[in-house]
Amino acid sequence: MDKILVHGGNSLAGSIKISGSKNSALPILAATLLTREPCTIHRVPDLSDTHYMLQILTHLGAQVERASGIVTVTADKVQSVAPYDVVRKMRASVGVLGPLLGRCKEATVSLPGGCVIGDRPIDLHLKGFEALGAAVRVESGNVKVFAPKLAGAVINLRGKFGPTVLGTDNVMMAAVLAEGTTVIEGAAQEPEVCDLADFLNKMGAKIEGAGTRRIIVEGVSELHGAEHYIIPDRIEAGTFLVAGAIAGTGVTVNRVEPKHLTAITDALSGCGFKIEAKNQSITVSPNGAPKPLEITTEPYPGFPTDMQAQMCALLSTTEGISVITENIFPQRYMHVAELKRMGAEVQMEGATAVIQGVERLTGAPVMASDLRASAALVLAGLKAEGVTEVSRVYHIDRGYEHLDEKLSELGAHIERVKA
Repeated sequence: MDKILVHGGNSLAGSIKISGSKNSALPILAATLLTREPCTIHRVPDLSDTHYMLQILTHLGAQVERASGIVTVTADKVQSVAPYDVVRKMRASVGVLGPLLGRCKEATVSLPGGCVIGDRPIDLHLKGFEALGAAVRVESGNVKVFAPKLAGAVINLRGKFGPTVLGTDNVMMAAVLAEGTTVIEGAAQEPEVCDLADFLNKMGAKIEGAGTRRIIVEGVSELHGAEHYIIPDRIEAGTFLVAGAIAGTGVTVNRVEPKHLTAITDALSGCGFKIEAKNQSITVSPNGAPKPLEITTEPYPGFPTDMQAQMCALLSTTEGISVITENIFPQRYMHVAELKRMGAEVQMEGATAVIQGVERLTGAPVMASDLRASAALVLAGLKAEGVTEVSRVYHIDRGYEHLDEKLSELGAHIERVKA
């Protein structure tokens, strides 16, 4: 099992290219199951999560070809059962339920694994499938959905902590082959949902309203193959912008959609950093002493929960008292204990972290608990004195394409070693 060693104290400068979005790629790859014809997807990031999804598609009977970020999937014949051994490593594997139900009118998928960041139930997915006319059973760790036919319906997918992104994806994929019109109220507005809708429309679906709280899907009888380019990963971009804020003299992220990053760049501006956004690039630079901040995570277009841990790392050395409230996954603070090992001063009050900025952090052995927490510990290590040793970096490999190599390009002293 690999570890990452971060030697603190090196300034970051320069530019990097952002990879395709993990959270777009996974449902879009699942959506290729909706047609017998070949689909070609460009800018698929080289991640363990995308590898797992391609393994699932292969297990289900699809033919998969991959070369240099381009994936072609031909699902001429598919089976509708995905057992635990295939799906256990990744929560997003539940995203095959919608397309399998849409195409085969039945699916059996084992309840998946994923990050330990609190309860992430799929009850809203199942509620949506039932509204479309499917019978749903959960037994022996498996979800079984089946229907003689699917019929359009009005479905509200807003949950306790806001809209469900993967639930919106799943119901939208099932509804494209349903008879009649489906209206998804309380839909997630994330750019990744829009990206999936764009791909489905290229396949012949009729979807309107993606990017709003109300998505309308007019069912069609069949879909065809299509070619698609994945949008840039806004969370990867945000992570490198925060890295530039923590340890940079001027860091530029290229191949991004600045409008997808407004909440993050607004937060960095509020913290006192200079932000310059152009057509497909954003630069973060120092602009005097950073200032403390108050942040609340919210569904898009609010501040993303997937950037909360990275901001904790930044604010831990920002003079003054900063406050972060986690509204999406209230238990998502596994990184706090590890940051404290490095000298951070953070007090938890329910789902709120009160951060007293310290003058310096000190390198220490720390353990990653989930994807974004692991990135936050690496970022903290950039600022810390000495060496920070981050274990369980397989979490990083789930969602960041060559994080250590890209940081090295910017001037970080970072190395990956065998544990």
